[in-house]
Amino acid sequence: MRQVSKGIEDSLDSLRNRIDEALEEMIASRVDSGEVVELSGKVLLAGGKRLRPMMMCLAYQIAGGKDLNEIMPLAMAFEFLHTATLVHDDINDGATHRRGIPTIHHTAGLSKAIIAGDWLFVQGYALGGQYNQEIVNNIATCCSNIAISEFTQIDHIQNLKTSPEDYLEIVKGKTAGPFASGCLSAGIVAGLSTEKAQALYKFGLEIGIAYQLVDDLLDLIGDESIGKPVGTDVMEGKMTLPIIHSLTLSHGKDREILAEIINDFDPSKMSKLTEILEKSESFNYTKILIKNHLDRAINSLEVYPDSPAKELMRSIAEYSTTRKL
Repeated sequence: MRQVSKGIEDSLDSLRNRIDEALEEMIASRVDSGEVVELSGKVLLAGGKRLRPMMMCLAYQIAGGKDLNEIMPLAMAFEFLHTATLVHDDINDGATHRRGIPTIHHTAGLSKAIIAGDWLFVQGYALGGQYNQEIVNNIATCCSNIAISEFTQIDHIQNLKTSPEDYLEIVKGKTAGPFASGCLSAGIVAGLSTEKAQALYKFGLEIGIAYQLVDDLLDLIGDESIGKPVGTDVMEGKMTLPIIHSLTLSHGKDREILAEIINDFDPSKMSKLTEILEKSESFNYTKILIKNHLDRAINSLEVYPDSPAKELMRSIAEYSTTRKL
């Protein structure tokens, strides 16, 4: 990753702080609603990189938008919706921690966690409902695709026949879709036609795919400082791209061992799993794909005039695809 200047770093920090302040004000305005706000607010405000709302604010400015107050409710809407999916994902995955704090279902029980996730969804829709019908439709389609992809991912748990195409279908709906829909919607709010905002959609889609590929790698070669123990995805039976690639290229004993590890994983098998993935060059293959998607994302912005927002967007893109690798 190229060196980020102090000015760019300060500008990104300032934008992130502005988003955090808006989220804090939103939760504070709902505090009288009781425990559901307390539990949901803790997860929402516990941290997170705020990449989605930051990219939406920058997409809005790249498209010619002048007043961030115009896009902020929509940026917050996508962050509420994202957090809602995390709360529900944690239930499905049996996760005990999220963003450094105990998950809602772990501390307050399954029923309250489901309701808290629903509450977050409702707040997101309420914020997004302030915009025109096209934006509301974008949000609805995005959330529908998340649900469809979640079902597909569940069907592919420990499925050794999962193909790269299956993987991409899941990622486009679950991870990349919200990035893409958010950037597209921000461009429309700024005044672009849907056609002219398609490059922002392309940017979000490519960055979202790259972002998920980085997560796949970090699950296998990262460390627990990223927020989850190494091997969490394997433990949950998720078919990530490095594993799918290795299953395709491995033969004989290596493939048999790899299949056994996937179907009955425990941390003691991590070193053997890493050995097989390195032998099939699946780590390197995934890194090449990350670079390709990053390049395509940045190239998609070339249709827009150079601007400080465009430079900041490039920096966020590079950070999101090179973090901890």
